[in-house]
Amino acid sequence: MYVKVTLKQLGKKKNKFQAVPFELEHSPENVGELIRECVHTCVKEYRARAAGRTEQSMTEAEIEAQKEIGKIAFGIHYNERQVDEQKAVATALQAYEDGLFRMFLNEEELGGTEQELHLTEEDVLTLVRLTMLSGSMF
Repeated sequence: MYVKVTLKQLGKKKNKFQAVPFELEHSPENVGELIRECVHTCVKEYRARAAGRTEQSMTEAEIEAQKEIGKIAFGIHYNERQVDEQKAVATALQAYEDGLFRMFLNEEELGGTEQELHLTEEDVLTLVRLTMLSGSMF
C-alpha cells in the first residue's frame, strides 16, 4: 500500500512542500501501527542503502543539485552498526506520545496511538517535528 507523505523540499528559501509516495507493507489499523509501519519502511530503506555501498563519482548536475541543499554528500554510510528496528519503533512511539512530532492525515491531526485509521491510496500524511525553544526568562 502506498500513501503520500508531505516532505519539505530541501534547500528552498520558501516553505515548499511536496507529496511523495511512501510504501507501507501492511495497512495499519491505528496510529501506533502506522508509526510502526513507517519506521519499518525507513529501516528497510536504510539497510538497502547501507548494503549497496559503492564508491562512484558524481556528475556535475548532481553536485549542483546538492549545492542548493547546502551539503554535498556521496551517500556513503560510514557507520558499520546495524539498526535495531525494535528500538527504533519504541523510540518513535515514545517521541509521538511525548509530543515531539505530530501527524496529520488529510490535514486533520491524528490523536493517540490507539485511534483507528482507514487509509486509502489517495490519503496524504504529514509529519511535523516540533522544535522546543529554550531561553532565559529575564
